[in-house]
Amino acid sequence: MTSPAQATGSGTLLPIAGPRASWAWLFGQLRHHRVLTVGTLAIGLLAAAMTVLPPYIFGELVDRVSAQEPASSIAVIAGVLVVAAIVGGVSSGVATYLTSSLGERILATLRERVMQRAMTLPNAVIEKAGKGDLLSRIGDDVNAIGRAVTDVLPKVISSLLVGILGIVAMAGLDWRLGLAGLAAVPLYVLGLCWYLPRSAPMYADERKAVAARSQALMESMVGARTVHAYRLERAHLIEIDAAAVRARDLSIAIVTLFTRFVGRTNRAEFVGLSVVLIVGFVLVREQMVTVGAATAAALLFHRLFDPVGTVLHSFDEVQSAGASLARLVGVVGIPQERSTADPTRRPADSALELAGIEFGYEPGVPVLHGVSLRIGPGERVALVGSTGAGKTTLAAVAAGLLVPSGGSVRLGGVPLRELGADQVRRQVAIISQEVHVFAGPLVEDVRLGRPDATVEQVRAALERVGAWDWVAVLPEGIETLVGEGGRDLTAAQAQQLALARLVVADPAVAILDEATAEAGSLGARGLEEAAAAATAGRTTLIVAHRLTQAATADRVVVLEHGRVVECGAHPDLLAAGGRYAQLWGAWRSRATAGAHPEH
Repeated sequence: MTSPAQATGSGTLLPIAGPRASWAWLFGQLRHHRVLTVGTLAIGLLAAAMTVLPPYIFGELVDRVSAQEPASSIAVIAGVLVVAAIVGGVSSGVATYLTSSLGERILATLRERVMQRAMTLPNAVIEKAGKGDLLSRIGDDVNAIGRAVTDVLPKVISSLLVGILGIVAMAGLDWRLGLAGLAAVPLYVLGLCWYLPRSAPMYADERKAVAARSQALMESMVGARTVHAYRLERAHLIEIDAAAVRARDLSIAIVTLFTRFVGRTNRAEFVGLSVVLIVGFVLVREQMVTVGAATAAALLFHRLFDPVGTVLHSFDEVQSAGASLARLVGVVGIPQERSTADPTRRPADSALELAGIEFGYEPGVPVLHGVSLRIGPGERVALVGSTGAGKTTLAAVAAGLLVPSGGSVRLGGVPLRELGADQVRRQVAIISQEVHVFAGPLVEDVRLGRPDATVEQVRAALERVGAWDWVAVLPEGIETLVGEGGRDLTAAQAQQLALARLVVADPAVAILDEATAEAGSLGARGLEEAAAAATAGRTTLIVAHRLTQAATADRVVVLEHGRVVECGAHPDLLAAGGRYAQLWGAWRSRATAGAHPEH
């Protein structure tokens, strides 16, 4: 089963699957690829048999030489050795290929399942865990398993098969030689019992440390402008350095522990070979076995040094891959919220109603307190308030991105949870101030909201939001590559693209979460006009960063400390002299002084 989310200093990590859930998922995949699994095992057994056969044949050769048999009999043995070498080489290569192929297929399935689940996780879950944790699973953990699949897994499986067949072959020579070969097993087991309890927690801690390092790096890179603005470079470098040092120290500690484990495996090999040689000598002296059998047993046991060592010494990589598998299966195993959607339900109109909304990111720490708000069809409502009042949270609840702990959100009289995610996405669109420009042709970026939109529809949308003037003069027009690796866009241009996506998608409800804030005072007025054009005729909720947006809205809602404190038209609220009048007065005074007016 999946363990509960674990609290850390940087947030609440996504769940990590327990051993039973991880193995259950893995065996389920092996059953799904049953034919390939059985074929891989069969070829692996053939390769292992060809590896064990030469020492056995050498023992027979010793007996024939001792008996002074003719050279022709020795030639037959030589021929068998040549055939074994050829068959063994070919089957070993095929087994390695099949093992890697099977592992890659399972890894591809796991990667796809993780991405599918990650893309459908509620925003609150991702924000609480931190994007660094999720990115480290999709990146570092997938890479760790990939390395194990291509480099470690084929060797480990081959070595296990060789080890098992080697002991069987020794027992076939004489049961006492087989028992002698098992003398090293207790020492191997003791070594593992010493190593595993110490290494498993260290590997799990290492994966967490890597996730924390990724989180620190990502936060600093994404918020680079803010970091520079507040001169926080040194503080962030110290945080990143601390996370990197912890990850480094854990890696060094793991290597040190593993080196001590290698010493214990060497001790087991020495004891095991000594016992085989002594038992073989006694049995030969008592004429219970031939010299060739004793020789073959010693050669077989020595031949096991490499495969057994490979298995034991690969435990660090296997455990690392196992820890990564548990983290990925933990994401896959996050329960899907039970859908209560009714495909037959349709909103009566585009009215958006929030009734008694309660919400908190952490238990016992509410952000919204019984907020109620109704936006009529085609009505334009501005949401204002101080920083931290809960405006963005309320906008996300209204868009269906966050699920309230109390109250309900209705569209056209139908609760959002009954409409289903697909219909909500078609009916409600939200644009935030942090707009991402996806890499690729500009036209495809605008089509995100409606992939089948024509070029004419894209152009009309760009013209509507005032973006066509600068798009038309680009080197390749709407086919110009933008985003990473392409043409850089200004903050205002990126916001215009987002508004054009809104026009193309044509939702009934539009929610603008400070969608003109990043443009600066010079471009904000143009973006406000673009936003007004994009939302014309739609039910619109605007989280107003600039109070000029509130002044042009049909109604203004003032939110403070998660509660609605005022609601009404702009002139009425100014006349009332309440909280909105205070915000407006502060705004106008800063505007008159020439400062960037922000509430």
